[in-house]
Amino acid sequence: MIENPSREEMGKMLKKSKRIAVVGLSNNPERTSYMVSKAMQESGYEIIPVNPAVSEVLGVKAVKALKDIEGHVDIVNVFRRSEFLPEIAKEFAEIDADIFWAQQGLENEEAYNFLKEKGYTVIMNRCIKVEHALTK
Repeated sequence: MIENPSREEMGKMLKKSKRIAVVGLSNNPERTSYMVSKAMQESGYEIIPVNPAVSEVLGVKAVKALKDIEGHVDIVNVFRRSEFLPEIAKEFAEIDADIFWAQQGLENEEAYNFLKEKGYTVIMNRCIKVEHALTK
């Protein structure tokens, strides 16, 4: 069963975090990933687009995979369908980021259990923008 941290804990995590890698970030302003990431960028977070299909989003050069990011990542925010979460969870563990955050509507028990067993913080089926707004 997937259990998220409390809203209060999520608020603390968001206050401590600075760099968010966004897997599946689209360069289409109509897409949720774009709108959410733009709002987070405007709130002061560094957004790193992770999408092999685009070269740049929100004025930032995109990387093809999480392993292509230089330096530490606080949150990996995922906008890919639930069936891709186990594969992304494995990449996440390789870069040793702090928080695996699957956007609203996304859940995968295999990915959740894999990351929890390794001691990672996992949030699923929650919108990072909404949690940020509710915990500021």
